[in-house]
Amino acid sequence: SEPGPWSHWTQLTITFACTAMGCIQSIACSKSRVKRENIVVYDLSATIDHCPTLIEESSPIVLRYKTPYFKASARVVMPPIPRNETWVVGWIQACTQMEFYNTYGDVGMSSWELPQLREGLVRAISDSDGVSYPWYGNTTETVTIVGPTSKPSRFIVSMNDNFYPSVTWAVPVSESNTPLLTNIKRDQSFTTWLVALNTTSREKILLHTIKWRMRVDIVVDPSLPLGSRARLVGRVHQDQPRVLTRMEPIPPNAMGRPNANDAQVLMWRPRRGAEGIRLAACCIVPNGGPLLW
Repeated sequence: SEPGPWSHWTQLTITFACTAMGCIQSIACSKSRVKRENIVVYDLSATIDHCPTLIEESSPIVLRYKTPYFKASARVVMPPIPRNETWVVGWIQACTQMEFYNTYGDVGMSSWELPQLREGLVRAISDSDGVSYPWYGNTTETVTIVGPTSKPSRFIVSMNDNFYPSVTWAVPVSESNTPLLTNIKRDQSFTTWLVALNTTSREKILLHTIKWRMRVDIVVDPSLPLGSRARLVGRVHQDQPRVLTRMEPIPPNAMGRPNANDAQVLMWRPRRGAEGIRLAACCIVPNGGPLLW
């Protein structure tokens, strides 16, 4: 049978143990660097929950919907780390395409947009939490290894993502509370990378690339009573993510500010007459809930 994922680490441990100066001293004096071929990734998983988007009509002000979760997880084994080196292993995610339209009959539509992405000025926008750049988050999403370490480090990194926005029943540029929302259409694509990053030298080692997409199509009859207006149409379940066989490089904009939440703007585009109006970069609805993501 083929050797297991730990077999070459046994040989590596013996090599360090047999050096005259001892294991930790040998690592500190070694000039060897962490290389891609020395990092083991196994049990890689990327899925989207096999359930439909849920629609909530409990509020007279907003409709809310909750999409299934995208989930990614991997077990990683990092080789011993030399002295004066710190490595972070985790998930980096970027939005590569977004269409998010809320239609209000023949009056017009509101639209969440990423202007730089829409105009082709960048290929991707960071989807960091806005604090842990370039990482998607800093809890289960990353692990930090501070050298020197005398043996391989074994750990799991995982992340999950979904949409849970609020959309106003009434036209957002109107003083009226009359419900006019007739359709919600969302189509968003992401690239997610598993990465090892040397925090001192900024050297990046790409370990895996994942592509995934989330699509939502909801039709609304605003004349019906609250609780029975909206229904999901089109696809019931999302396409599953793709783990690429070839690594895809990370665009510079995926590594730093702004993240997608900070970069997006809410536009109002009337069906006729006036030009589009920028409403906000982060719009808060009257019940205190954000309209984004």
